[in-house]
Amino acid sequence: MSSNNADNANPQDVIGQFFKDSPAEIAADFRCGFVAIVGRPNVGKSTLMNHLIGQKLSITSRKPQTTRHKIVGIDTRDNVQAVYVDTPGMHKKEVRAINKMMNRAASSALRDVNLVLFVVDSMKWVPDDELVLEKLQHADMPVIMVINKVDTIEEKRTLLPLIEQHGKRMNFSDIVPVSALRGANLEHLHEVIAKYLPFAPPMYAIDQLTDRSERFLASEIVREKIMRQLGEELPYDLAVQIESFKEEPATINEKTGKPKPACLYIDATILVERQGQKLIVIGDKGRKLKQIGMEARIDMEKMFEQKVMLTLWVKVKGGWSDDERALKSLGYSDI
Repeated sequence: MSSNNADNANPQDVIGQFFKDSPAEIAADFRCGFVAIVGRPNVGKSTLMNHLIGQKLSITSRKPQTTRHKIVGIDTRDNVQAVYVDTPGMHKKEVRAINKMMNRAASSALRDVNLVLFVVDSMKWVPDDELVLEKLQHADMPVIMVINKVDTIEEKRTLLPLIEQHGKRMNFSDIVPVSALRGANLEHLHEVIAKYLPFAPPMYAIDQLTDRSERFLASEIVREKIMRQLGEELPYDLAVQIESFKEEPATINEKTGKPKPACLYIDATILVERQGQKLIVIGDKGRKLKQIGMEARIDMEKMFEQKVMLTLWVKVKGGWSDDERALKSLGYSDI
């Protein structure tokens, strides 16, 4: 009869299983806080967050109102942890339930944060910018205006007058010009953000990038590829629902003895409101859908760092974008 391993185990080893090494000491001057990124649609909020944390979490496209949810991105460096909250663009037209929910999501992000980044486009100021400004006028936390897309300004000598002009709109804690896409002046923005965060220990692990689930990130990747593939053809009334998200561990093929790598199997349904929209997404002989799936799979493999098998379907679900119950079932309940 074989001996029982538990009987022969070293008591110290057994005890050690229940205790981890003491966590690293946190510096007394460590700063940590929530930073809301707000602004009207299409000013580059998601691009800014992605570049601030050095990782693509929020999807981007040239189409306004690409971001529909509050996305949290966590950036930890040196003695600072900034927890960024990327929000949908605030806009005056609240035609459907989804638009109202997006505006509520952006407004709610202003609660319980330590700092606000108000992102504006260097080339124009429009009524939706005024809408955001009105919500910030009585903010009880510091507000930094971030003038984005300064690389598009042809006459650089006009930048200083532009900063002075914006400075008259409100008593901003700081005004920082950047190019989120080019990464210009972002190190300076990091420094400015850090000085307004409170002294506090980190709220998340130092290697954590977001509080969102992998299922959510997968659905957003698919939605981004749809937006980029279809452009102006894109039916706005569109959502992505992850039906299945299963990981198979690496194995050895019993017959050949060859290793089979781990693989993530993802099934997703693209929801549209009308049959005509379904045909647009699928494309001639399924070409559009195939291209969307291929591009999404490539990004997923980069993000999840393993092989991905992605299957996409397109389904007609009328009225979902103006039905609060349907919206909540699709993951909009958090806003």
